[in-house]
Amino acid sequence: MVGLINLTDMRIPRYEGQTASVTSNAMPPARHEPLPADPSLYPDLASAGSLAGALEAVVAELGLSLGKVLVDGSDPLRSAGVESMVADREGCWISLGSAERWFIFSGWSMGVQLVSGATQDLGEMAQALEAWRNGLRLEEIREVSRFVKVTELAEAHERGPAEAVAVKWRLLLDGLRLESDRLELAHRMLKVAELAHAAPQLRQLFPFTSHWSLHFTTCTGFPYSWDIPFIDPLIDGRYRVCGPARGSVIGKADTAEHAIALVVSGLPANCGPAVAGTAADQQLS
Repeated sequence: MVGLINLTDMRIPRYEGQTASVTSNAMPPARHEPLPADPSLYPDLASAGSLAGALEAVVAELGLSLGKVLVDGSDPLRSAGVESMVADREGCWISLGSAERWFIFSGWSMGVQLVSGATQDLGEMAQALEAWRNGLRLEEIREVSRFVKVTELAEAHERGPAEAVAVKWRLLLDGLRLESDRLELAHRMLKVAELAHAAPQLRQLFPFTSHWSLHFTTCTGFPYSWDIPFIDPLIDGRYRVCGPARGSVIGKADTAEHAIALVVSGLPANCGPAVAGTAADQQLS
């Protein structure tokens, strides 16, 4: 795994060449104790005096436009970010690899990571930042910067919440089917998920799993809403239906069919299709 310095918030797991992003255009990334980096990996930063300075130099050389480069005051030498010109896209901050030379970023919109990637070329990173900042579509960003990764689910989110819900259901069911032959919990939760998908009231919601619990949310961005009951598999073969609060138990079910019925009966009034955004956005609306 690429070692990181100047890590940002921990909303999602990181893989090689990826980090999470900040949650606001205006605020710098959350600070974590950085790992020491070999200065020889970044001679351009040393020459410019900071990551922001090196980024500004590359932007000028390539004739790009990133607006004012943002700097985290607690770590100005190794932090840089750009604001987004698009209302529903968050600003991007760059993280650095500590063991190898990597410039790492991800782009979030309405609680969803839409792009991520890592490159050793700061010029390539600047081009990706400009494309994100100016609101290019995901396919166009990937054409501009080949190192940028865009998932099938991210593309579905770009098309709208209904598409995101449909693709997330398919991916969730496909994943459980792959695991169901070797894991009993996956086999049991596949039955529950298939029944939930067959129920129109639940199929319109955004599904996700956590510690083998099956959850449903009325928004497609993280943090998710907690206004829908969820299903826990029990070691005795039964199911426990909880919610909307995490510690509130609605009842126990001997069958998957009964568990689904308990969830449907516990839906809030006028529970419509999942919408774009996060639980915080719902509270503000």
